[in-house]
Amino acid sequence: MTKSALFVGLITLDLIYLAQSPPQNNQKLVANDYTVAAGGPATNASVTFSYLGNKSQLLGVLGSHSMTQLIITDLADYQVKIIDLDPNKQTSPPVSSIIVTQDTGERAVISINAVKTQADINSIPANILDNIDIVLIDGHQMAVSKIIAENAKKKNIPVVIDGGSWKAGFEEILPFVDYAICSANFYPPDCKNQADVFQYLQSFKIPHIAITHGEKQIEYLTDQTRGFINVPKIQSVDTLGAGDIFHGAFCHYILQNNFPQSLELASNIAAEACKYFGSRRWMKQLSIVNCQLSID
Repeated sequence: MTKSALFVGLITLDLIYLAQSPPQNNQKLVANDYTVAAGGPATNASVTFSYLGNKSQLLGVLGSHSMTQLIITDLADYQVKIIDLDPNKQTSPPVSSIIVTQDTGERAVISINAVKTQADINSIPANILDNIDIVLIDGHQMAVSKIIAENAKKKNIPVVIDGGSWKAGFEEILPFVDYAICSANFYPPDCKNQADVFQYLQSFKIPHIAITHGEKQIEYLTDQTRGFINVPKIQSVDTLGAGDIFHGAFCHYILQNNFPQSLELASNIAAEACKYFGSRRWMKQLSIVNCQLSID
């Protein structure tokens, strides 16, 4: 059965280059390949969720600058519905320049986040949560996200946070969160290690918490039960957006599986995505039936 999700957060334009290495000072490089796509944690997650057979709505700031047409076209290809919190904004959307190292798949990113494009909470459409099965928040539209999370909690709609890094204001959203999926770079105030992070998140009574560590095991805590999920061993071509793709896949699987199963299935999808350059080619070159989607 098709599910619907609301993804709240950052919308960017990503310029992605494949090169032998990032440039040094005063060095010019010729890339071996390049691609252009809409980006941002919530954006890439929404694309993944849609690709897996669902309906995605993306809530963020886009605007009317001519460059936004590239974003609109890309997301239309993946049936993602954009809900623009500031359609009259005439400045360009945030642009990220990304260099992927060919031999390792590691990426270097320079970008501007949503700090300069924070939306007014009065721009949230009425009935935004109608027929929504799950909400993901990436922390880039904090005031809007707080309203969405609070209302989702009232409607018993599960809320997921993408904790790529700590952002001021997360503490106001955490009381409404059901699933905190964080990276190893997520450090709330006064947290010095992973144990501190788990303890901090538990203090908000979040029932399901996981911390990813790239190619290493995922550590999780669900209903006071701690465990680890092995991540598939692959030769990475590009790790760009792997976390975003993981979150989008998690939103798909958690609506039909338990927490550990959903983490494992999502990690399989993210690992497959890392075998291809860019944040979209894995979907174009790989059909769902050929993915390792089942739990071994």
